[in-house]
Amino acid sequence: MLEIVTQKLIYIALFIFIIHSIETLAYAVRLSGARVRMIASALSLFNIMVMFSRLANMMQQPFTGSLIDNAPSHNAQEFVETQFRFLIGASTVGTAFGILLLPTFVALFSRAIIHLSKEKGSVPSLFKRLFSLQYIKRGITHFSLPRFSYLKDTKVKDIPVRLFLINMIITAIYTIGVLSALYAALLTPELASTAIMASGLINGMATILLVIFVDPKVSVMADDVVNQRGNYQTLKNISLMMVTSRLLGTLLAQLFFIPGAKYIAWFTQFIV
Repeated sequence: MLEIVTQKLIYIALFIFIIHSIETLAYAVRLSGARVRMIASALSLFNIMVMFSRLANMMQQPFTGSLIDNAPSHNAQEFVETQFRFLIGASTVGTAFGILLLPTFVALFSRAIIHLSKEKGSVPSLFKRLFSLQYIKRGITHFSLPRFSYLKDTKVKDIPVRLFLINMIITAIYTIGVLSALYAALLTPELASTAIMASGLINGMATILLVIFVDPKVSVMADDVVNQRGNYQTLKNISLMMVTSRLLGTLLAQLFFIPGAKYIAWFTQFIV
């Protein structure tokens, strides 16, 4: 087991942990925007978070690929599968960590959005203020864990089940996109390059599905709150539902991982 959990694997898992924490906390930005009634500024902050998340994802991919190169030849598939399942587990832990910090970051992002407006949209000035010792001390005082009061007035019939399931499946696909493509390279070594390049297609499709089916619905709900056509508590409940579906999606990724790799391996034969 110690041979499987290497120092490099732990570093990659940390990257994935950070990526999924950031993407989970991105839901706090919409809540904060609706709270202070500044959706456009909130969207700008949201895009910054997504950019950092995508950058971290790009940085970890070559290191994840090197796990294939360093795998022992006699049981490469079993060895790499165990390592990759460890990384999928890191995405689950990162999402859970993001959920725990959600109330804290709703408060912090609310202040950040107001400061961004005061700084006339200057992101460098915002970062200078955010990372000042005074702001960090003030941020610590806002630390709070989720409470059952967050679920106040939540009814099962009000939960959009279709949206919940779609977000869960999209999260699962996004979580295993790169890993399944790399594992498919082991299943079809003669088509390894084709299989690996398929990861971009999978993640791209998952992102498109997210933008089409999930993001617009949550954004409209946030707009309704600002325009006093909706309830902030309802938006909060929906946001909690969405991060929960993300968490379940990372667990579902464990089931999708091998079938996804086999599908990619099967599909690559029609490309070449």
